[in-house]
Amino acid sequence: MTSPSRSELVAETAITLIVERGLRGLTHRAVDEAAGLPAGSTSNLARTRAALLELVMTRLTELEQRRFAAADLPAGGDRETVVETVAGLLRLQLTEGRRRTLARYELALEANRRPELRAVYDASGAAFRRAAVVLVAGAGSPDPVRHGRMLVAFAEGVMFDALAGAGDDPTPEELRPAVAEFLRGMLG
Repeated sequence: MTSPSRSELVAETAITLIVERGLRGLTHRAVDEAAGLPAGSTSNLARTRAALLELVMTRLTELEQRRFAAADLPAGGDRETVVETVAGLLRLQLTEGRRRTLARYELALEANRRPELRAVYDASGAAFRRAAVVLVAGAGSPDPVRHGRMLVAFAEGVMFDALAGAGDDPTPEELRPAVAEFLRGMLG
């Protein structure tokens, strides 16, 4: 296993700080200290706060895209395959990917105030919507673009409710029927 690059170390440390302290606790100095880097190291890599936030968002996108690629999204097949895929990905986002999902939600709100971050966030979201379009098209959607957007909204709602809402983390036994019911309601 290779050691992470300086950029990856800074981004991963920043993700952890965002989860632990929120965006107010994310400073160049805090990243340097938490990562065990010499003072000024983070500033040399990402001169401004905007650049640091963009670095974090880019890293989150890269890691989530790897997760989705590893899931080997089906381009066709039956609805049960889509149900298993979506339920599995949701579970991963709520367990192994929990801190990344939390950091992404923090950055989503910040992106509403920072146009430069909004562009990175929107580009990331577009990639995941394209994957959702492929999934619902494979499940027989007559309108894959609209249904793909709805699937993303459903998934985001499930994750937000579990992480920041009043809900509990759904179990795999709860996720599968929830996804199946959603698809059945959407696709008939």
